[in-house]
Amino acid sequence: MHYFLTILLIMTTTSAMGQNGKAATTKKTFSRETTVDIDIQADPTIIWALLTNAADYPRWNSTITSMEGTIELGQKIRLMSTLDDKRTFKLKVKEWEAEKRLVWGDGKGKRVFLLSPQGEGVVRFTMTEKIGGLMFPLYAKYIPPFDESFEQFAADLKLEAETIQQASN
Repeated sequence: MHYFLTILLIMTTTSAMGQNGKAATTKKTFSRETTVDIDIQADPTIIWALLTNAADYPRWNSTITSMEGTIELGQKIRLMSTLDDKRTFKLKVKEWEAEKRLVWGDGKGKRVFLLSPQGEGVVRFTMTEKIGGLMFPLYAKYIPPFDESFEQFAADLKLEAETIQQASN
């Protein structure tokens, strides 16, 4: 029985993950989780520098219209997105492991950025956002889907990091 549950969990997790730049969303009663991953041919320091420079986001990332603050552990950032151009998201950097893991969020959810070296100069970038809570069913229908935005975010990051990598070679 335990073996069956483990296989089921692996299958469920795998099917919910966005692969190769394609986002996937898992909806539950009290939460929604969207994930995308993409392989980037660039040094992790380049990708990390892009992910942690708040003021530079609008230049390279077409899903972010403005970002203010400092992306460091415990710091707050203010982000405006193309998903809702009238709302400013006030987020706190909750986790920071240089060139590996970054987490920011608010009381309704969190976004996790992971960098996983794959060998031969390739880094897998994974971004997952989980939003939810007890009141989630009441407001879930007002939150737009993230899939397209996540796919664009990943594509923009890949393009910018690979362009910088090529210029430095």
